[in-house]
Amino acid sequence: MGDTEENVALENEIATEEKATNAAADEYFAQLQRVMADFDNYRKRVTKEKEGLYTIISAELITEFLPVLDTLEKSVAMEIKDDSAKAWHDGVVMVCNQFEEVLKKLGAEEIKAVGEKFDPNLHDAVMHVEDDTLEENTITKVLKKGYKLKDRIIRHSMVVVAN
Repeated sequence: MGDTEENVALENEIATEEKATNAAADEYFAQLQRVMADFDNYRKRVTKEKEGLYTIISAELITEFLPVLDTLEKSVAMEIKDDSAKAWHDGVVMVCNQFEEVLKKLGAEEIKAVGEKFDPNLHDAVMHVEDDTLEENTITKVLKKGYKLKDRIIRHSMVVVAN
């Protein structure tokens, strides 16, 4: 019977070691899962921060180019009186169109204004006019175009508001 007692003791020892090994493995697996979840959260946070940084940098870059586009648009709006200036005017129109295409590629879009209701989050009212044909707080004219990039306002539209 000594052999049987030894076998039982050995089996109990093996079972105890197996439980300890399984408990350690479970603990390591749980720790691995936490580390993987932490890393996944870190990766998502870094990606979101990079996108936010890209938006900020793009907005600053676009802001620097907007006065150039404003000047080109003023040149396009000038009245052409002779044929020699027509070619120059057409060239300025092409450059202006290229600027607008670049802005679109960067994700910038013009803020709609004329005919819209005045929104202080999007527009800066610089003049007020009385016009009985329009509803109150309707934008009648844009003095300087406004732009936004995603949900970020790059520049407010400078507008004339009726009533």
